[in-house]
Amino acid sequence: MQLVRSVKPANVISYRNVRIKNWSSDARLDGKTSIVTGANTGIGKETARDLARRGARVILACRDMEKANDAAKDIINDIGRNTVIPCKLDLADTKSICEFAEQIYNSESQQITSRSKILCCFVNLAQSCFEMQYGVNHLGHFFLTFLLLDLLKQLRPARIISLSSITHSMGKSQFDDLNSEKSYHPVKAYVQSKLANVLFTRELARRLEGE
Repeated sequence: MQLVRSVKPANVISYRNVRIKNWSSDARLDGKTSIVTGANTGIGKETARDLARRGARVILACRDMEKANDAAKDIINDIGRNTVIPCKLDLADTKSICEFAEQIYNSESQQITSRSKILCCFVNLAQSCFEMQYGVNHLGHFFLTFLLLDLLKQLRPARIISLSSITHSMGKSQFDDLNSEKSYHPVKAYVQSKLANVLFTRELARRLEGE
């Protein structure tokens, strides 16, 4: 299984197309399952399309189910295989994250010998004290990874892929004001969340080394 976290970066795709060559792979992914967040548009959708084209069963984890269904139909029509599954996931709401994780455990449980229980309290991150970009870009994905980690370990080989942004280098963790309550600027909040993605991924890799 593969969990791909997709968060929309700044709109620099046209610039990158000029400066960076398109990447492609011939590696087949038959028999593998990938979960792609934010998969109904942009980089998330194109990631899902490429994975499905190379044989993976792809779960589109999206907040808007109408857009998710449209994206799934578009990808299926393009690749000619019905291996794309739209699922509800609102990364601003821990109840939605828990329900999604439970759904994944149930759908993948036939591949493992035991299944962990998912126990959590429900908090709407968007309505809590968390700034929205930090809550969705980092905390929501952090929580989702935490809930799916035991399953991913049991389905080894597995991987977790985090998509950040080069703008993380502009970020600074404001530990005394993570929620931007003292001073808010959307760009500063965004780059802080992108830096959190990088730091989280580095620490996760350290803790999972050898597993």
